[in-house]
Amino acid sequence: MTASSTRRTTAARTRTAAVGAIAVAGALILTGCGDQTDSGGSSSESSASSSAPLASKLPADIRKAGVIKVGSDIAYPPVEYIENGKAVGIDPDIADALGKQLGVKFDFQNGKFDNLIVGLQANRFQVIMSAMNDTKDRQNGVDSDTGQKAGNGVDFVDYFTAGTSILVQKGNPKGIKSLDDLCGKVVALQKGTTSEGIAKTQSKKCTTDGKKAIDLQTFDTDPEALLRLKQGASVADLNDFPVAAYNAKTSGGGKDFEVVGDQIEAGPYGIAVSKDNTQLRDALQAAMSAIIKNGDYAKVMQKWNVADGAVTESKINGGS
Repeated sequence: MTASSTRRTTAARTRTAAVGAIAVAGALILTGCGDQTDSGGSSSESSASSSAPLASKLPADIRKAGVIKVGSDIAYPPVEYIENGKAVGIDPDIADALGKQLGVKFDFQNGKFDNLIVGLQANRFQVIMSAMNDTKDRQNGVDSDTGQKAGNGVDFVDYFTAGTSILVQKGNPKGIKSLDDLCGKVVALQKGTTSEGIAKTQSKKCTTDGKKAIDLQTFDTDPEALLRLKQGASVADLNDFPVAAYNAKTSGGGKDFEVVGDQIEAGPYGIAVSKDNTQLRDALQAAMSAIIKNGDYAKVMQKWNVADGAVTESKINGGS
């Protein structure tokens, strides 16, 4: 996801790549259950252990508490979503693996994607794991829409790579093949994401080329955007490739949607950490390096069928 303060290049959260979401009906259940409020929380199952090999790298207060609080928009399968009242998906599974190295639990706190960086900087949680793209704008605290400084920025520990995909109705009745085909048409997507930034940039290109701008409709959650597409009220939804692919495979038994075209602007997902919390940042990178080396990371990638987005090393602020 991306936006001026947040998922995936220009605007900000690309939640850019994963796969494992709710069929639209399931997605609606999530939305109806208030998954976008900040009250719901779900803990990962990593068991704190004094013998964890990298526990000493954590800040003393986190080590004492035994918990890292995680801000996340938990409605983006298969990256993160609610199942049986618990946060599950790629991010929670990676968090479990990291927790074994660091001797802490990762407690996922649900919130709106475009409010996550604000929540991090207000110390409501210590990290963000939410299919958030590591971008220079986010690193530098720049509003991608205005180009103006909007905050202190965050650091990222990169852990996955994904691009944005175009999701359309099954059978592609509107003949959408690329971003250029969206000019003058209604596109629904989640606000505050990198996908929104991509759509806005494309809309400007449309008008420059003498075509009509995209009629962009944005929503708090991706399931809401998916519903608009399923109903035929929009011609496309833009979201991270894994998520788009997952919805194409699962929604309506594979009869609702399909992915068209190539991935757009592939880049890294990162765990966001406050600029002033370098010790936590470095501990997370050390833990990521450890699970890449010991094979736990590869197991998560295989479980969710997203090995194409796997990284071979964890970088800090590797996004562009």
